[in-house]
Amino acid sequence: MQAKKRYLTLFSAGACLILLFCFGGIQVPLSRKGPSRRDDRSLTGYHPGARCHNEHISPRQKRDAISGVYTGKRCRMESCFDFSLCQRNGFKVYVYPQQKGEKMSESYQNILSSIEGSMLYTPDPGQACLFVLSLDTLDRDQLSPQYVHNLKAKVQSLHLWNGGKNHIIFNLYSGTWPDYTEDLGFDIGLAMLAKASISTENFRPNFDVSIPLFSKDHPRTGGERGYLKHNTIPPYRKYMLVFKGKRYLTGIGSDTRNALYHVHNSEDVVLLTTCKHGKDWQKHKDARCDKDNAEYDKYDYREMLYNSTFCLVPRGRRLGSFRFLEALQAACVPVMLSNGWELPFSEIIDWNTAAVIGDERLLLQIPSTVRSIHQDKILSLRHQTQFLWEAYFNSVEKIVLTTLEIIQDRVLQHTSRSNLMWNSLPGGLFTLPQYSTYLGDFPFYYAKLGVKPYTKFTAIVHVVSPLVSQSQPVMKLLVVVAKSQYCAQVIVVWNCDKPLPAKHRWPVTSVPVIVIEGESKVISSRFLPYDTIPTDAVLSLDEDTVLSTTEVDFAFTVWQSFPDRIVGYPARSHFWDSNKERWGYTSKWTNEYSMVLTGAAIYHKYYHYLYTTYLPASLKTMVDQMSNCEDILMNFLVSSVSKLPPIKVTQKKQYKETMMGQSSRASRWADPDHFAQRQTCMNKFASWFGTMPLVHSQMRLDPVLFKDQVSILRKKYRDIERL
Repeated sequence: MQAKKRYLTLFSAGACLILLFCFGGIQVPLSRKGPSRRDDRSLTGYHPGARCHNEHISPRQKRDAISGVYTGKRCRMESCFDFSLCQRNGFKVYVYPQQKGEKMSESYQNILSSIEGSMLYTPDPGQACLFVLSLDTLDRDQLSPQYVHNLKAKVQSLHLWNGGKNHIIFNLYSGTWPDYTEDLGFDIGLAMLAKASISTENFRPNFDVSIPLFSKDHPRTGGERGYLKHNTIPPYRKYMLVFKGKRYLTGIGSDTRNALYHVHNSEDVVLLTTCKHGKDWQKHKDARCDKDNAEYDKYDYREMLYNSTFCLVPRGRRLGSFRFLEALQAACVPVMLSNGWELPFSEIIDWNTAAVIGDERLLLQIPSTVRSIHQDKILSLRHQTQFLWEAYFNSVEKIVLTTLEIIQDRVLQHTSRSNLMWNSLPGGLFTLPQYSTYLGDFPFYYAKLGVKPYTKFTAIVHVVSPLVSQSQPVMKLLVVVAKSQYCAQVIVVWNCDKPLPAKHRWPVTSVPVIVIEGESKVISSRFLPYDTIPTDAVLSLDEDTVLSTTEVDFAFTVWQSFPDRIVGYPARSHFWDSNKERWGYTSKWTNEYSMVLTGAAIYHKYYHYLYTTYLPASLKTMVDQMSNCEDILMNFLVSSVSKLPPIKVTQKKQYKETMMGQSSRASRWADPDHFAQRQTCMNKFASWFGTMPLVHSQMRLDPVLFKDQVSILRKKYRDIERL
């Protein structure tokens, strides 16, 4: 009996110890090297079958275990970032010089080129606030040919590394078969991660940045526009929900995609998977593979993508998927089925307005869920996919710049962009907080705020000819413009090589005339953001422009309804020359136009700021050296921001003939090189923008009762009819 009691006591004590161990009562210290790959996989919850460990480990234990992946697991901006480096020169980014003999993928080269071509770049590390490695860290899968060996030693040897502080590391792939952990294979220290497929468990809020997984073919600049061409009502397409991709027979990612056949109906829900991938897929094939493969081959992926209302985006081996960006571009509302994935740019983007966030455990409910979404909501979701695609995702450059601007907003919190700026047109990359943090200072938000632009304009007259006579066109122009009831002041930008004329030489007007000597006497100085411009609207004029006061008033009245566009008189157009395979420029009078020249046009003064700070020095230098094309460049800029054409007001057919009688403009038009230069400019600009931003239009706005046979006294702009 005593022996039985001893055995029972020992058995009870052993059982208690086992229970304590399983439920976290006893903690086993982890080795200093961190968890093994097998332990790391189970602790981070990546392996679908890893149930025993995850169910009974506390969140604190999980965090402690994961911290073995890198030492800065608990980093936040306030604890691991040196803000003092940004106080001296603002937010500037330095890229390490490329080391001799180091291989670099095309994708990483595109990332570095995007940074070096941005206004945030500095070649001086002493002025930098943020540092980017020249060592390729994108692919940290040891089985990949792009894998860079000995990265730990190479990074540690960098004299500016400083434990990773104020560094950002870009990564698309991490870990390898069969675990696919988020360990990059070296200790990133205190550096920030801009990472694809990052889990919410490993994501460090307000420190890391989740980026999308993009292919090596993703364009560096520009990028294609989205495929939503019309406001189709109702917004339903041929298919309700589609997916086409690999089915993983073993390992991570297998559970989700293996279950898709349960909701596939071959009609409006078409979820196709194939077992045909990898060298030894036949070793693992199951009874469904042959049927799945045959069904898979029947459908064209692109046709499905462009003809479906919703696109399923299930996890693959990693949390992220190429399907995500493909769905956004196709205006196919993404249905996210990847539990634990920190969605790209989640810090700034409200994904509930552009995607459906599903749960892998509730796969069978997905079809009924998407069917229940009202068509108004579907149309709204699809429109938002197009905005987000074009604003932040359609090129490597936009992905990189968005990443950097997110960090800049954290660093310079007093000038950070609002949620509305990031989630509505034209997007955060075009609403620069250095200009203003008040929404009402930008032309894009007047309607949302219920406000109207200031009811006056500032005229800026560009002068390149010496002042020799009181009868010169510029003198008449100043008088005509100053008579406008909407004119607040006139600024003369003196770009003539002759000295400034005496003040008494200028005409006496009812509004102030301020004469400013052009900076370096270059043509781009007409678009500088002068502090002396107190109004929202700028009326840009060439010295030999001929307009009446009535025309000026009418153009300004029209602009008040379209404050984010260029509104004016002389129109031009672009076209694609298929024979020469290049863009062409035409000044022919047609019913279609895509540019309104800034020789007589009104636009918001914010575009002066964008022209000066956003556009690269190379384009402005080209314009200044030729003294040509500045008006084309401004049209490119405004259309790339607004995604809309300019607005042409009342056709003034005398414009061209009148200009031919004036010396300065006539000499330019008679110059055979002038037109050839403008053709060249079109293609240089399109190359930098990465796409052709100009949009054609056939709309012209005329005054009410213009040329109608009614009493002239009933017409507000009656002088226009006499032109």
